[in-house]
Amino acid sequence: MIGTGAHAGKVYLITGSTGIGAATARLAAAGGAQVFVVSRTGENCRALAEEIGAAGGVCGYHAADLTIAAQAQEAVERCVSRFGRIDGLFNVAGISGRRFGDGPLHEVTEEGWDVTLDTNVKSMFFVCRAAISQMLAQPVAGNGLRGAVLNMASVLGFSPERTFFATHAYAASKGAILGMSRSMAAYYAPHKIRVNVIAPSLIRTPMSRRAQDDPAILERMKTKQPLVEDLIEADDVARAALFLLGDDARVITGDTLVVDAGWTVSG
Repeated sequence: MIGTGAHAGKVYLITGSTGIGAATARLAAAGGAQVFVVSRTGENCRALAEEIGAAGGVCGYHAADLTIAAQAQEAVERCVSRFGRIDGLFNVAGISGRRFGDGPLHEVTEEGWDVTLDTNVKSMFFVCRAAISQMLAQPVAGNGLRGAVLNMASVLGFSPERTFFATHAYAASKGAILGMSRSMAAYYAPHKIRVNVIAPSLIRTPMSRRAQDDPAILERMKTKQPLVEDLIEADDVARAALFLLGDDARVITGDTLVVDAGWTVSG
């Protein structure tokens, strides 16, 4: 399958091996990309890489705790060692910190704050730092660029929902990603590196299991996400992500693509 699709010849580093990360890796490989998947859980990484390989795609993997600088650096180096360069980085890996003590601000624990910000922002900083250093060192590709970075935010960074999703450390982490990414986009544009953000609402992934099992949340989604009247499927986000990573978006940087089935425009 390599060399036949819309992303033929591209090398994409994707953090996260379930949910949106897995969906994007599958679609990227189906489009001809070489994919390198990194997540904390080695079993998930290996299973996804084997699945993609069995389907005819090309996928490498590496298990790492991306909140540790050295491990993030090693993950990027493993990708480059396997495929020679990085054309696109998709930072997907992240958590809801609810089980660590996230919630309304007056209830947020110190652990909830620290774990959520470390996992969602610090890890992204480490991976971006290593990947952009690599992109700066590699030659400009045939599309006129050195690479593209896509960071995962959330509608909760700018469109809160107080009844079911009052997790303020999580919202702070996603707001930080928006600010960091736009500043990165401004700085690295002259270096031919694009930086964008994708901001989904409630997606059907392992992280949203609590919501999937809550009848009140499902009822709320009928009006909050009226285009689907339900949770959005991970493949819908993956398709949007691949647009921003690929050459069809080669002149887009500093932007945030909202994938929300109407969340931000619905009461």
